[in-house]
This record gives sequence, structure tokens and C-alpha cells, in this order.
Amino acid sequence: MNSIEIILLNFSEIRRRSIKLWNGIPEEHLHWKPDKGAFSIIEKIRHVLETEHLFHKIVENRGNLGDYQSPWNGLEYSDIDNELNFAEAYRAKFIKMIEGFNELDLQTIRIERSEVGQSKILGDYLNRIAYHESVHTGQMLDYLRTFGIDRPLIWD
Repeated sequence: MNSIEIILLNFSEIRRRSIKLWNGIPEEHLHWKPDKGAFSIIEKIRHVLETEHLFHKIVENRGNLGDYQSPWNGLEYSDIDNELNFAEAYRAKFIKMIEGFNELDLQTIRIERSEVGQSKILGDYLNRIAYHESVHTGQMLDYLRTFGIDRPLIWD
């Protein structure tokens, strides 16, 4: 496997485990949150899916978001299937973009986000994107533990 294939495998495995977890959440608990300042379960799922699109645009534009408008703006929360279905086409474009990179790109393309003081090479930035979803998967497991909901086994 080359580096691009490994990065794609990592994205695939993280999403597979996220979906396994999300699908194990009873629908009646989707709006639960541990405190007033936290995301609800469905809001956290939306955040993961929407932020991946935001990261896609950051990479596509090499850091500059310009007048980015989220396709999720104004979209009402419903259920996990609808969230995943809405995000599916955006996910496919994101993965296709990664497939279009080569080994040299991972080291030479820079993502410059001066507004947040970031300057990263593409390989580093892609791994940070994957880490974002992983962190939220861990938080979601804690939500379920706190609420007393059985947690799907994602460590297969």
C-alpha cells in the first residue's frame, strides 16, 4: 500500500466504525446531550459530516475558505439515515479528491490557514481531518456510557 491508500483506508475504517456506533443509538435518544452547552447526539453526528465537507473545501482551496456556505445551512435534523444520505455525495467527492493526490502531493502541497495560524503539509492535514472524526466517536461513546445506553462494539 502507498500513503494515499493508507490514508483512504483510515478514512474508510473511521467512518465504518462511526456508522456502526451511530446506528446503535436508539432514535429516541438522538436529541439527548450531557449538558446545556454540548451538542446533542444528532447534532454531533451532523457536526462530523458537515465538518468533513468544510475540511474538503479547505484542502481544495489550500486553506482559504472565502465565502464558504455550508450545504447543511437550514437543514432540519431528522434521523441518522437522512444525515448519512445527505452527506453521501459530499463524502464521495471528498474521497475522490484524495484519490487524485499522489505521494509527492502529500509532502509538497501546503494548507495555509492564516486565520488560525496553521501551515501544514497535505499529508499532515488529511490525518488531522481523520482525527477529528475519531475524537467525536470517542466522545459519542462517552455520551452513551453516561446515558446508560449499550455501546456497539466498534473495536472489531
